[in-house]
Amino acid sequence: MPEAILEPELPIIDPHHHLWDRTGARPAVMPDLPANAHAFMKVGARTPRYLLDELLTHLRSGHNIIATVFMQCGAMYRADGPEHMKPVGETEFVNGVAAMTASGGYGDVRACAAIVGHADCTLGDKIDEVLEAHLKVSDRFRGIRHACAWDADSNVLGPLVRAPAGLYKSDAFRKGYARLAKYNLSFDSWLLEPQLPELIDLAKAHPNIPVILNHVGTPLGLASYEGKRNERFGAWRDNIRKLAELPHVSVKLGGLAMAFCNFPSFLSEPPAPSTQLAAEWKPYLETCIEAFGAQRSMFESNFPVDLGSCDYRTLWNAFKVFAKNYSATEKAELFAGTAKRVYRVQLQSQSAMN
Repeated sequence: MPEAILEPELPIIDPHHHLWDRTGARPAVMPDLPANAHAFMKVGARTPRYLLDELLTHLRSGHNIIATVFMQCGAMYRADGPEHMKPVGETEFVNGVAAMTASGGYGDVRACAAIVGHADCTLGDKIDEVLEAHLKVSDRFRGIRHACAWDADSNVLGPLVRAPAGLYKSDAFRKGYARLAKYNLSFDSWLLEPQLPELIDLAKAHPNIPVILNHVGTPLGLASYEGKRNERFGAWRDNIRKLAELPHVSVKLGGLAMAFCNFPSFLSEPPAPSTQLAAEWKPYLETCIEAFGAQRSMFESNFPVDLGSCDYRTLWNAFKVFAKNYSATEKAELFAGTAKRVYRVQLQSQSAMN
């Protein structure tokens, strides 16, 4: 039986979800699969298609989702044209989805009310052409995500290895990154817990560029990190506190349902209830809120990726279970206010937040 919705009236802006259609993609040839690849493949097999219909099914599952923020995932890139301009296709695609829900034809929710796309920061000054194209496509465009997730143990990322080591430290990357300030754009960062010092250094060097840390910095508990999550908690916490000292940095509270953390709830049968999820995630969520404060922290769904541990309604229930002792003002920030402010989400009805 599905869980009953907790606090069904509480307004939520989901600041991190994806859209994609991989039903026509040919499977990659990976003769030597890393140890954790089966987990990624199982989760991916559950959601080969996640477009507006699938998203709306989740948004209508009972929680009061008033708007969402689309997060870059490499979907619908242009097939033709210069390589560095291909990511603009993702913004073109998502802006169309946003226009569909902005019509009101799907109810009051405003999906993709803000859009985070991709531009390669290693382009240097040439990144301007890409950023300007994104902005021309949509007035919902708010920033980019350029992930640097990497680990010396290739089994940690498995088929998701895409970035070189030390990306955020490179001069080439920083030259392009600096251009975000000119366009008043934010930067979403996905990395792994051992890489947090790289983001701290990058953010310190550019205090005029808003930064959003994805997935509480992705704590690790698999491959060579298996059984060491608690052991590494102190180092993760210290780096979170250092990052929180920078007032232009915010944090997304979520992503803990992924394979990387390797909590008992991941791919468990039967699926874990919201109370178990809240208990597993509590040390990370609590530490981030203590460090950043509610006004720089926001709960995220990370859907459909987080289907590996729970469905959409259970995930938001878990956050509500965790947050039960926070004040009404703090809840308003954690579930909607911070996301609205950081991503400059425009809502037609301001009363939706009241």
